[in-house]
Amino acid sequence: MRRVTQDAERALPEDLTAAITRAGYYPELVCDVVESALAGEEVVSHLVHQETTFDQDTVRRHVTVLVVTGRRLVIAHADDHAEPGAPPTATATTETVPLDAVRGVMVTHVVTAPESFVQASPARDITLTLGWGAVSRLDLLPAQCGDPDCTADHGFEGTVASDDISLRISAAADGEAAVAHALGFARHLSRTIGGAVGA
Repeated sequence: MRRVTQDAERALPEDLTAAITRAGYYPELVCDVVESALAGEEVVSHLVHQETTFDQDTVRRHVTVLVVTGRRLVIAHADDHAEPGAPPTATATTETVPLDAVRGVMVTHVVTAPESFVQASPARDITLTLGWGAVSRLDLLPAQCGDPDCTADHGFEGTVASDDISLRISAAADGEAAVAHALGFARHLSRTIGGAVGA
């Protein structure tokens, strides 16, 4: 059922509302911040990912919502923010990125028994990493030369990787349908930033 709001133009599509509701982390709050960030733009594709982490004796929940519109990638995060002795508190943050600013979509597939892999077999886990330049990671290694007897200092060499958001979706934890949906979202976003909108 389509979510009803005071402003009908802000209503989220049924499938996105259902996905946020299934994630189970304060769905009214998450729907509200996503609606606000979308500012009436039509949802083309979306991905909702809920994650639970354990910090000593504390269970922390986190949900990430990624939405592609015709012009933007909208990212929403909502987290537990507990202080000792204080009532339960959640923080919800949204970010919008123009699609032409998205620099990369990286998908890492984890496959068990690769020797028996056949085309179109479902991945057991994937990690979806998106980069748009807000956060960069620098990986440095000592530079090497081709001479095995060389003792000179050749400095360092490295790579700069854009790593703004990374989500791990597991068939065991999230279900094979969630992995397939995440792969579909990644394919759509890859086509979109490549200029083939609607391909």
